[in-house]
Amino acid sequence: MTDIYGNRPRIGKDGGLDEEDSHFKEAIKDLETWKTKAERADDVKARLILEKLEEDDAKSKAQQEMLVCIEKQDECQKEFTRSFNALQDEILKLGKHRQDLLDKLKNHQAELEAKRAESIKLKQKFKIYVQIPDTEVKFCCQNKDEREDDSQLIRGVFSISQRPTVLLQGGQALITFEEERVASQILKIPKCSVSCDNSCLDTKPEMITMDPAVKFEVYLDVSRKKLKVSNIPSTMSLERMADRLEMSFSKPSRGGGEVDCVEYDNNTGTGQITFLQPGVTESLALRGKYRVDLDSEVNVQVETIYKYQLCKFQTFSGSPKRTILLDDIEDIEDEEDLQDHLEIHFQKPSNYGGEIECIKYIPKGEMQAFFSL
Repeated sequence: MTDIYGNRPRIGKDGGLDEEDSHFKEAIKDLETWKTKAERADDVKARLILEKLEEDDAKSKAQQEMLVCIEKQDECQKEFTRSFNALQDEILKLGKHRQDLLDKLKNHQAELEAKRAESIKLKQKFKIYVQIPDTEVKFCCQNKDEREDDSQLIRGVFSISQRPTVLLQGGQALITFEEERVASQILKIPKCSVSCDNSCLDTKPEMITMDPAVKFEVYLDVSRKKLKVSNIPSTMSLERMADRLEMSFSKPSRGGGEVDCVEYDNNTGTGQITFLQPGVTESLALRGKYRVDLDSEVNVQVETIYKYQLCKFQTFSGSPKRTILLDDIEDIEDEEDLQDHLEIHFQKPSNYGGEIECIKYIPKGEMQAFFSL
């Protein structure tokens, strides 16, 4: 094209050809510029297309990876849900098991308290409180055999008997009839209606079960020659201690007497003194203490030696045949008036009653009733 345009005739300024040629050249330059820009744009476009394809591939891979991650997330979420539910179930089971254990613990504690209360009650029932009265004894003479045998023990036999008891609560009454037949008839009645001044009360007759009672004998033998010594400090050898004890208890100025033999236990600090003559033991035991010469003067504890044996132990538990219990009595009148109404009612043969030996009504509180065997 350049050649073609170059062979064309040039026209001067007057003809206007030079001006057109310059415009044409500029157009050619612009065309070349745009062609270069178009080529560059094509290169950029091709590059962008390649980059887009690469990005599309990366996007596709990322989407696939994202789908895989989503699936893994779903699986993890499902696994977490299963584990969480299983853990919640386990927590609920452990909580229920813990509550069951706490309930069992409370029940066992309640049973233990009940057993303890029952044990204390049984201990109180079988615990014997006896106050032996002071008795003056006068020895008129001494048998010949006793004079010859000065080592004879002081022997005693104590008989202890516990009376059967029944604990009465408020709203209860005890009635003892003269005949067993009457009590048996009353017990067959499920409910008794007792007429009072302005009202009528119902009471329920019941059989009594008395608390267990015991009876036994205690055989006691007290030595007249042997004395127990305790609280002896271990400050010397066994042989030397025995010699010091014998010398100390042989002094009549301190109330002692001639010693037959001495036994001493260094581990427990106790000993046993046997005198030749009776009587010394009793006088020293009444003092409770005796002064002994060891490295220095020491007060030791002295007491009599005795043996005891429990014999003929018997227990009793039963129901009285002539006594019945009236329960569920309403406190609607004065105690004495209500007791009179009860006595009048159960004395009448028309009410299956009979002669009453004794009656006791308890409106409130508690009372212990004793029975004679």
